Amino acid sequence: MSKQILVISASFRKNGNSETLCNQFIKGALEAGNRVERINLNDKHINFCHGCGVCNNTHKCVQKDDMEEILNKMVEADVIVFATPVYFYSMNGQMKTFIDRCVPRYTEISNKEFYFIIAAADTCKQNMQRVLEAFRGFTEDCLDNAKEKGIIYGTGAWNIGDIQSSPAMDEAYQAGLHA
Repeated sequence: MSKQILVISASFRKNGNSETLCNQFIKGALEAGNRVERINLNDKHINFCHGCGVCNNTHKCVQKDDMEEILNKMVEADVIVFATPVYFYSMNGQMKTFIDRCVPRYTEISNKEFYFIIAAADTCKQNMQRVLEAFRGFTEDCLDNAKEKGIIYGTGAWNIGDIQSSPAMDEAYQAGLHA
């Protein structure tokens, strides 16, 4: 059965390491017959959450930017992939801002499968646990029936293209193939 997969990438660099891993995931997912859409957060206008609380009652944000469109796609997706480069041992600010802005409809983002793609210069997967815990804080603690399906650690990748020789390339492809 074909799944609707939404890949959300926080990479600022075109053809950067996390984006390259997204491409591998997408390649596998498409070969498996799934429908895939990628959203590059860098191409979207997403403001910071103002913490006004209006959305707690209305389930709509008072800000008019690209977030409503993305939330609609998240609600419709079967599988969601979050991909981020690591900045100082955490997800980049763009990904964090995006997650913060999920408040208006987070209760509707239920029964989803999640994959996490984490690209970092550091070579130690253990050092990426803070990023993983931040993702899990959102998916496991805030969303109903979220299922973590896989983590792709693209470690040891500082410069654009460093990821090409990493085992993470095949891991991302295989994850997409079996999503």
